[in-house]
Amino acid sequence: MILKLKRTPGIYLVGFMGCGKTTIGRALALRIGWHFVDLDQDIEKAHGDSVQNIFSTHGEEHFRALEHQALKTRVSEVERGKPSVVALGGGTFVQPDNFALLENNGVTLFLDAPFELIQRRVPADGTRPLATDPAKFRALFDDRRKLYQLADHHIAIVDDDPEVNVESIVALRLFGL
Repeated sequence: MILKLKRTPGIYLVGFMGCGKTTIGRALALRIGWHFVDLDQDIEKAHGDSVQNIFSTHGEEHFRALEHQALKTRVSEVERGKPSVVALGGGTFVQPDNFALLENNGVTLFLDAPFELIQRRVPADGTRPLATDPAKFRALFDDRRKLYQLADHHIAIVDDDPEVNVESIVALRLFGL
């Protein structure tokens, strides 16, 4: 296992909405025997409301504050030795405070799915507040993708089968497997 993961055993999955962070994260955690966390689910459970409702009722700024607090809690658990695979929300990693928190507390993996795949997976029906306007959605994808490139490792998502993508992650040899 690489030193960074020995010191803080956290793997943080970064990428645009619909790239497969939750699905791949669950499969990866099962494969390596670590705890799995979906940060959006943490927020929903703690606040008794969906991400969509928090966004629409309180706004993005409020949501980002809740997200940062949820991330701090999970990073703290990892620092205390709880090995975890954490699926971040699509905007988590691009927030400067979150990036700074993640930079030295585990390993970040950018799950890079092509825009065409994202379009197929993310409905424009209002369930994803930032996906309702196609032009803004594409611009957001392009802007965030530049920042996702700052992750420690890049995983090209080329297959809908999560196991294929888990194999790509395991091939990084992060775990000495």
